[in-house]
Amino acid sequence: MIVRHGDYDFSPPYSRALVETTEAISAHHDADTLLRDLACRLRKLIKLLTFQVTLYNAEGGTVLLHLIDPPEATDPRLRTEAPADQSPNRIVWQTQQPLIVSATSDGARFPNYVAWMRELGLQSEYVLPVSSAERRLGVIGFGSTNGHLCDESERKGLQLIAKEYAGAVDHLSNLRQVPWNFELIGSQAFLDIQKQIAVAAPTDSTILIRGETGSGKELVADAIHKLSGRRERKLVKVNCSAIPTGLLESEFFGHEKGAFTGAIAQRIGRFEMAHQGTLFLDEVGDIPRELQPKLLRVLQEKEFERLGGTKTIRVDVRLIAATNADLPQLVADKQFRADLYYRLNVFPLTVPALRERPEDIIPLAQRFAERFARRMNKRVEIISPASQQALVRYRWPGNIRELQNVIERAVILSQSPVLEVSLCELESKPEDRTLAGIEREYILRVLHETNWVVSGNHGAARRLGLNRSTLQSKMRKLGINRQDDR
Repeated sequence: MIVRHGDYDFSPPYSRALVETTEAISAHHDADTLLRDLACRLRKLIKLLTFQVTLYNAEGGTVLLHLIDPPEATDPRLRTEAPADQSPNRIVWQTQQPLIVSATSDGARFPNYVAWMRELGLQSEYVLPVSSAERRLGVIGFGSTNGHLCDESERKGLQLIAKEYAGAVDHLSNLRQVPWNFELIGSQAFLDIQKQIAVAAPTDSTILIRGETGSGKELVADAIHKLSGRRERKLVKVNCSAIPTGLLESEFFGHEKGAFTGAIAQRIGRFEMAHQGTLFLDEVGDIPRELQPKLLRVLQEKEFERLGGTKTIRVDVRLIAATNADLPQLVADKQFRADLYYRLNVFPLTVPALRERPEDIIPLAQRFAERFARRMNKRVEIISPASQQALVRYRWPGNIRELQNVIERAVILSQSPVLEVSLCELESKPEDRTLAGIEREYILRVLHETNWVVSGNHGAARRLGLNRSTLQSKMRKLGINRQDDR
């Protein structure tokens, strides 16, 4: 199969190589592992290649030979530094232009480099820059063991591979530099989320973050923005549930002077504020249905009009949305537009509740204790064993936010290096008499009475007058599982 990219048709080895490159980048979040996997994949597809990557150290004026492949070609040069002299690698790094080096005709120009090529049995090498839009990273070389030099189509294929690899290296470098909020680091559940963030962040696609209140959805949005290509621009945040329904349209899109009573001046909205940056819409499920078509339009067409205005305004905004609501159920209940839901749900991420990752509770509590102790100029060295047991046993309906508040209160009251958390506070939390709390209690009682049988003539769904899927959705939303039946 011939694959066309731009003005070039790529033959099967190179079209498949591009696919394999993308798959390798998606699979790995460590530079060394990515390099080795990519080298292995390319060697199988493009039979005559060796593969070497050289990264440039601007401060030391040296080059680091990062990898030579195939493995039999590796020697003490692997990951060793050398002066950045006028080698092909140095020239390509300086000029940002590809260079073909021949072992038969370039010996006088590059004596040391050609000697190294001959040592590896290479007849020619195609050296390409590894550069992102923001910086020069190094070079990548594809070596041939016979005298064949790539034709133009093959060279374009290798250039695209180098470009994809450069983007991945730059992204991994940025990933290491971003100070991940410690609330996002710990259990395997959140390591999985971190990997998804690393894959999704640079794509510029719309992301929908799902999770309970207080579980860390806003922290995930912060991390996505910091790892994206828009990180130098604004991250604008809107809590859709905190703004009165009548003011939400003006908050999103702005208004003209005189658009409504009290509009004494023109005001730009959050979409305009986030132009070329990221807009985070928290609790997107609370957007009223009459406003949803206008939101859908700006997501699809990248344009809108201010309230009371006629001028069409175009914006370039990356959207991240978050919700603790069951959007599919809201769609089924005709409270949320299906087309808007599909437009938001391009890349869904689910943030696990704190009770679903109990191994994180004590490390998080200790980190919070250290933070608050520093802030209050107190000495806290450890959380008492009894308090640790109580923290792990508690169900944390308010998730990380509730844990943070409990630890802050404990540090305020602490007079000892051993932090004691009020066991009475955790064991006798006030009964939840909210509508959601009452609903949760009732569903739990019916599930207990039906021995946790959900469907069927004698199941809980039938007794509650609900469809099976609706009950399961409510159980997920209310955080109900069999461990609660104690």
